[in-house]
Amino acid sequence: MPYSDLREFIARLESEGQLHRVTKEVDWNLELGHVAKVNEQRKGPALLFENIKDYPGQSVLTSAFTTKERVAAALEMPTETRFLEIARNWVSRIANTRVEPIEVPTGPCKDHVLMGEDANLYSLPAPWFYPNDGGRYIGTACFLVSRNLDTGRLNLGTYRSMVIDGHTAGVQLIKGKDSEIDLRGYAERGEPMPVALVIGADPVLFLCSSTMFPLTESEYDVAGALRGKAVDVVRAETSDLLVPASAEIVIEGYITPGAKLPEGPFGEYPGYYSGAGTELRDFITVTAITHREKPILWSTTVGKPVTDTHMLMGINRTASLWNDLQNMKIPGILGVYGPPAAAGRMLAIIQVKQMYHGHSTQVGLAAFASVTGNYGLKTVILVDEDIDPENMDEVMYALAFRYQPDRGTQILKRGRSTPLDPSLPVGDRYMTSRVIMDTCIPYEWEDKPIPITLDDALEQQVKDDWDSYLGAGAAAKQDALDRTNQ
Repeated sequence: MPYSDLREFIARLESEGQLHRVTKEVDWNLELGHVAKVNEQRKGPALLFENIKDYPGQSVLTSAFTTKERVAAALEMPTETRFLEIARNWVSRIANTRVEPIEVPTGPCKDHVLMGEDANLYSLPAPWFYPNDGGRYIGTACFLVSRNLDTGRLNLGTYRSMVIDGHTAGVQLIKGKDSEIDLRGYAERGEPMPVALVIGADPVLFLCSSTMFPLTESEYDVAGALRGKAVDVVRAETSDLLVPASAEIVIEGYITPGAKLPEGPFGEYPGYYSGAGTELRDFITVTAITHREKPILWSTTVGKPVTDTHMLMGINRTASLWNDLQNMKIPGILGVYGPPAAAGRMLAIIQVKQMYHGHSTQVGLAAFASVTGNYGLKTVILVDEDIDPENMDEVMYALAFRYQPDRGTQILKRGRSTPLDPSLPVGDRYMTSRVIMDTCIPYEWEDKPIPITLDDALEQQVKDDWDSYLGAGAAAKQDALDRTNQ
């Protein structure tokens, strides 16, 4: 059964030793972020901070998705599931399936309803993560709900949100992303755009909100397919937007087209601050805050990899790119892998079984043309069917012994970039160059290199009788090591 809320997910993590409750008092000002970051560097568990200075009765969750095991748990899979299998399962679940949300009369997100002056952002334990951040960030592991005026489609998009004052939150709506396109429609009518910033719900909603889907699709519908059950939603207090009934915190408000306030900088997922200082960005004027009893504010430290941002982007962009390529009906695609260290966005490794001349090139170009790959993808590495794209040793082997630079390299000079890419100069980050690195042995070669292989029957015999070669103790140690390296 899918999780009904964030708390059920936390309970599973705790039952499997994947979560630690921090009961020591921790300051929201830098200390919390630093504890979380050191924990992530040590590959520690998810952390639930239960004693936050100035905020009795409230908690902050961090590091929920720093390992693939916890992402697998979020998708109700065994924690030992391989990265590629998580993505493959994702693609299978949503193939030709959408499940619309169901509106219910009320839900736990309405336990407390704060309106007007009482709807104060400083009543929530938003952390200040890094010394040079521009302020406290209420929205990191969050999603913004907006409606398209032309189609009525509800979009869930993850955009960072900084506390400017008690009733104002800066938000980075990136050009060409769905919510920014929605805002254009309101600008044409001269109307403010109602929005709802949602923090803490079924983790599948956060997974979907940070994934690329076509402009016409609602992430609510995709999440319903992915979790195998419709999302229960309730009507917001100050608009007609629908928000998850079990959300921990919902911040309602509106964005006035054209109005800007200083926001940032922020320590972003490429490992650098997002620019040299503050910039004028869109902002939310808060009209209401609703939250559960003893709310849990879900946060991510972002910053250098690998944090939960990188892991979830690695998996959801792997799955969405794979889904895009599958929908293009290109045959022979056996695996797609967006490494978490590259946030699943900047680089993709695609495993291809070549079936005709130019097949691998078609796959590389298609990746850049896809909904997912069109935004931010810079490098595509193509590998043959015998190379595991998730195994970096095998990929390096293919680059070393199969890749020929003059034959396997194609450079494209103009592509859509993310404005957070630090390899581009500040102020000129909306376009990027792109490269295809094709390590596939050319389909047209009649005399292909002959690979070294083992005798299948003898290899299996050795594996079956492995204890007799090394002894049971050594075999057990190797099994444990293999599980650790999965």
